[in-house]
Amino acid sequence: MKKTLSKVLALASAFAMLTACLSGCGSKKVTLKILDTEYANEDYAICVAKENTELLKQINDALAEIKADGTQQKIVDKYISGVEHDLEFQKDAEGKEELHMATNAQFPPYEYYDGDKIVGIDAEMAAAIADKLDKKLVIDDMDFDAIITSVQTGKSDMGMAGMTVTEERLQSISFSDSYAKGIQVVIVPEDSKITSVDDLFADGATYLIGTQKGTTGDTYAEGDFGADRVMKYASGNEAVQALVTGKVDCVIIDNEPAKAYVEANNK
Repeated sequence: MKKTLSKVLALASAFAMLTACLSGCGSKKVTLKILDTEYANEDYAICVAKENTELLKQINDALAEIKADGTQQKIVDKYISGVEHDLEFQKDAEGKEELHMATNAQFPPYEYYDGDKIVGIDAEMAAAIADKLDKKLVIDDMDFDAIITSVQTGKSDMGMAGMTVTEERLQSISFSDSYAKGIQVVIVPEDSKITSVDDLFADGATYLIGTQKGTTGDTYAEGDFGADRVMKYASGNEAVQALVTGKVDCVIIDNEPAKAYVEANNK
């Protein structure tokens, strides 16, 4: 049986190729690990323009059905545990009204490229929702910090990108019911002096922290440690590359992408 989990790791191939190149150029290979202590817990939800109350209700109704009939769990099991399912989405979608989903497809296993196709938990959840709404799903890939603006301006109908519900975001956008739990973790080199999240908060600590710009990990880190200690990158992949090359001391990112990046690096 083809294991989808291997596809998640394949997403980080560009990152693995970079580290291999660095090793081949005489640089010492940097082994990474995830700290045992968590940085933050959060709920993921779908963002919708505030005025689009009808679509929000339709999405929440669809989510309730997907949870109740087991579709959501099958999708999660496919991308987290590598257990394939026999569900088919968007079989007869051609010609139907389009449902545009804004995302940033560099966040495995929620959204990432398999060849030229965007796949992952969010991509399949969105496809299942589109089926419930009798629409054709179109995925718009963009920078993470452009997603809310795309939804607000109507370029996209909804946003799914492992996006956390925060008070700040609620001022400009509406959110669906939660469909997943996210855990923010810290990636460090194996020999790092950072042994727990508490070390980042220690008096006199000056560790530089890599984040993906616009994510809640980025927001939390800047709030906790100040802008001078937070280095922002366009993607989680770039943040982890910065860690490997010594530009930052750690990376704060969601747990599932963290596991994919660490495993790809440590091969």
